[in-house]
Amino acid sequence: MKKTIRDVELNNKTVLIRVDFNVPMKDGVITNDNRIVQALPTIQYALDHNAKVVLFSHLGRVKEEADKAKNSLAPVAKRLEELIHKPVTFIHATRGKELEEAVKNMKPQDIVMFENTRWEDVDGKKESKNDPDLGKYWASLGDVFVNDAFGTAHRAHASNAGIAANMKDVVAGFLMEKEIKFIGEAVDNPQRPFVAILGGAKVSDKISVIENLLNKADKILICGAMAYTFYKAKGWEVGTSKCENDYVEFAKSLLEKAQGKIVLPCDVVCVKVSDEDAQNDFFGAIAKAEAHTYPSNAIPSDQMGLDCGEATIALFKKELEGAKTVVWNGPAGVFEVEKFAKGTKAICQAISELKDATTIIGGGDSASAAISMGYEDKFTHISTGGGASLEYLEGKELPGVAIINDKCCCCGK
Repeated sequence: MKKTIRDVELNNKTVLIRVDFNVPMKDGVITNDNRIVQALPTIQYALDHNAKVVLFSHLGRVKEEADKAKNSLAPVAKRLEELIHKPVTFIHATRGKELEEAVKNMKPQDIVMFENTRWEDVDGKKESKNDPDLGKYWASLGDVFVNDAFGTAHRAHASNAGIAANMKDVVAGFLMEKEIKFIGEAVDNPQRPFVAILGGAKVSDKISVIENLLNKADKILICGAMAYTFYKAKGWEVGTSKCENDYVEFAKSLLEKAQGKIVLPCDVVCVKVSDEDAQNDFFGAIAKAEAHTYPSNAIPSDQMGLDCGEATIALFKKELEGAKTVVWNGPAGVFEVEKFAKGTKAICQAISELKDATTIIGGGDSASAAISMGYEDKFTHISTGGGASLEYLEGKELPGVAIINDKCCCCGK
């Protein structure tokens, strides 16, 4: 068991909280503030216990000086002020006198937030390569370190592992605690039947996940573009559908090893689009194309599969009946286009109707789909970390989780 923010003294302490404010933005405007909202309970708890709160996060990719302007956390600090109804002092830097003075002059229940930690990647990738001096510097700003950024827990960066290496009190925030609890317990100690649903584009992205879940899940439902690699492994035509030819033999070995645990879609919604149209405007081209449904073993050679059909929806619903634990990662089709969103929406609906079940979405596109389709409150837990969730499902130890202090196995403190 990992220690949480409840297990440390916060009164009059400077509490460093690594949050995940890597929110989607367009033209400097936040388009989805879910990650900010998810961090509020931890921040509010620290304020309620008279802490001085210092917040920091990464945002986007920063490789050169020009990337800094479009990846500033200033709009996030402003949105946080609106959500938490308190002033947030924003420091437009990741280190230096201005930041140090702002932290030094804080009073209990003040909030200071500093700039995108990945600004430090412009000069030698100091954040992402866990520069020891940077981790030590950030650690020097506070008394307690709270890691609440599950979305970066699969990476050992200066803003998690680097800080933790230089601090005594390293604990989890409430969001991190929830991620560990639901995803960890679902995979390691699930109530059965345990059904995993894996979709998305690539088998290669989920090799270790499938291998790990074959030993733990009762059924694995495969959907999305990764299904076509399995079709080819069975000797079926996949037309112009996305297929990883390098992984066909691996998919074949998985099917043999699974002994019936892996369930593939039995029909596919397809369209015919030219390579030129697909390259110029993929979403526009498929939206205009006429769609037809074919059995999975009878896809025409000039057609591209984009969603599962009605027969698969019925099959998946049947496989989900009575499930007590469901973990889902990856959509069933190109849900961004309405007429290919039916499979993904049907999975959302089927899972939402389960009784007395623990239902988890492992972040990424499936989380975006469920939220955009109005199913956000219908799942037990929607993870905020796509990559971290995948590695957790693989059974890996995540650096951002490993650095959190363990509770005593004897007294639980």
